[in-house]
Amino acid sequence: MKQVVRVAAGQGFWGDWLEAPRRQVDGGDIDYLMLDYLAEVTMSILQKQKERDPAMGYARDFIGAVDSVMTGIVERGVKVIANAGGVNPRACGEALLALADQRDTRGKLTLGVVTGDDLLPRLDELLSQGHALANMDTGEPLSLVRDRVLSANAYIGSEPIVEALERGANIVVTGRSTDTALTMAPLRHEFGWRHDDWDRLAAGIIAGHIIECGAQCSGGNCLKDWETIPDMWNVGYPIVAASPDGTFEIYKHPGTGGRIDVSSVTEQLVYEMGDPHAYITPDVVADFTSIRLEGSGPDRVRVFGISGRPSTDKLKVSIAYRAGYKAVGTLVYAWPDAMAKARAADDVLRRRLDMLGLTFDTIVTEFVGANATHGPLAGDRDDAPEVQLRVGVRGPDKAMVERFTRELIPMVLNGPPSVTGFAAGRPKVEEIVAYWPALVDKSVVTPTVEVMR
Repeated sequence: MKQVVRVAAGQGFWGDWLEAPRRQVDGGDIDYLMLDYLAEVTMSILQKQKERDPAMGYARDFIGAVDSVMTGIVERGVKVIANAGGVNPRACGEALLALADQRDTRGKLTLGVVTGDDLLPRLDELLSQGHALANMDTGEPLSLVRDRVLSANAYIGSEPIVEALERGANIVVTGRSTDTALTMAPLRHEFGWRHDDWDRLAAGIIAGHIIECGAQCSGGNCLKDWETIPDMWNVGYPIVAASPDGTFEIYKHPGTGGRIDVSSVTEQLVYEMGDPHAYITPDVVADFTSIRLEGSGPDRVRVFGISGRPSTDKLKVSIAYRAGYKAVGTLVYAWPDAMAKARAADDVLRRRLDMLGLTFDTIVTEFVGANATHGPLAGDRDDAPEVQLRVGVRGPDKAMVERFTRELIPMVLNGPPSVTGFAAGRPKVEEIVAYWPALVDKSVVTPTVEVMR
């Protein structure tokens, strides 16, 4: 058994820094590279892509990430774990094998592809069996929006990833696994943690939570003393160095920018934490109040004392459904009287929409540069050198939303003066995808692992 296992974070979301995976593998010794691509809205975007092309539906950036670290995988034995499979993990695996053919590494890659999280084809069956999939926030049954559901994916835990590793995979691709499972699985695999070793499993989950957002725990997006964080242009992404007893350290490669200290790790810990006594995952319920942090060297934090308890009999399900259309447009007004002009333009626009009989579920105005961030707390700002008027509408009728887009831009010449800067042209009408969180019995979700070579 290894006494230390190093898991490096290389992506915190789909769209994160493309250089990070290569920098993590080339920057020093690591055993695993963890790449987290998925968020709630990402699944619906990928499902729409798959509807247009059955070979799509996965995070395509992942293929380039693997290509950038191929030498580390085949020569140094670095293993890669990612939830880049989205709604089409097998297609993602096939794209990786095609890449391996191009790079002449086909015989050196073993892919573990985890499926079973996609419940979309089974929704009607589950509803007929009495699984209401009620909205966790409102209690409403899924039947209210069933005809508009776009995607439905259960959050699966670490067990199928561990199985893939035990079957020899050096790249594991999942669909909608929990973000934390991507880090916990290799620790569970390497250290042989039992399925009921709650404290150690909780430690693995906390390790995953700390690094799941990439550089957010190593200086990026940090509030405390943000202006003193060194060399953000060269920010180092975090790495977990874990021990068999469940203690671990968070650090980054030497010579990289950013900062890892108790403060930066604490900020990440409270991100999307929920109930600090019960951070619920498919594997374990972790108690955040038990976590202890201490500095253990430059850019190094030791994490210990973590306790956990048995997981629940439910899995969270992320459901996305079509909820109408929206359009957002902007105009920038210059000094003098920028704020007064923007307010007047908003009034003119709303009166014209009323005159045309256009009604929307929502119409929202923000004055960027004055109150868009803090709303009413910003108070009155009449002295801004420039103000961006941003107006958004939403409603069920696409044609009505389209008509709104034709009313905004004419105000460059037929509204208040001094429109300047980048107006972005006529707004684009976009379909709204809404989020429906639900729970389902664990017994109805059976992840499967396919090994591809």
